[in-house]
Amino acid sequence: MHAVRNMVPYQIIPCQVFRRRKAKTTTKPGNRTHLLDKKYIYRGEKIAVLGSNGAGKSTFFLNINGVLKSTSGQICYRGKTIDKKSLNELRKNVGIVFQDADNQIIASTVEAEVSFGPMNLKLPREEVVSRVDRALAYMNITEYKKRAPHHLSGGEKKRVSIADIIAMESEVIIFDEPTAALDPLNAAMLEEVLGKMNEEGRTMLISTHDVDFAYRWADRAVVFSNGQIIADDTSLNIFKQEDILEQASLKHPTMFDVYRIMEENKMIPEGGDYPRNIRVFQKAIENR
Repeated sequence: MHAVRNMVPYQIIPCQVFRRRKAKTTTKPGNRTHLLDKKYIYRGEKIAVLGSNGAGKSTFFLNINGVLKSTSGQICYRGKTIDKKSLNELRKNVGIVFQDADNQIIASTVEAEVSFGPMNLKLPREEVVSRVDRALAYMNITEYKKRAPHHLSGGEKKRVSIADIIAMESEVIIFDEPTAALDPLNAAMLEEVLGKMNEEGRTMLISTHDVDFAYRWADRAVVFSNGQIIADDTSLNIFKQEDILEQASLKHPTMFDVYRIMEENKMIPEGGDYPRNIRVFQKAIENR
């Protein structure tokens, strides 16, 4: 297993997970998530969580969000070990956006839906209204304020579910398969929102089967297989490790393969930095 590296000088906050074993799961009986050494998540990181179905990604998320509780090990948030008394503090600051927005949305109007979390924090009414208005404006859904969320499109529901977490002002946001079932337009919208969140210094963890998205978006990739973390490195280094990709049933991103083929056929100089998005790729081609 690769050691966690200081890729960028982020402050060390949100979650540390120590020797987590035998965490219960809501999926297959007997499935377990094992974190065999200390893991850190740094402020402002963009982390892609990769692995096949049933590998342990969702169980991991539900543990660091405080929904599930492991039979051993610890989660530390801002230097404090989470216990029963501080569990609500963890849940308040580590928000999760579920894959299926219908599983998250419970209220009869968009306004009521986004206000549900802040109201449970027992904030003053004025603060709740302010947070809801900011979250709706952030996700560009103010016009849907009085609409029934279950009558919205899939992309619009996804915006509402993200607004839920924004209104909570969570420091760490977890996305479980956020691009699943989104059309290209809404997937691009989501990526734009993620970029905006990153510029604001939010910490994000995203589970995805979309290796092209993970490659261009993530600073760091954590790979699960059979309930264990088998790799933790930069996204580029992860996709260079054939044994890890095979074990986790992953494939290379398209841009990675194209650049490598061009390099092998001496169409571009060897040893250059692998481009992670189309803009950088185009620049590399123009400068060859």
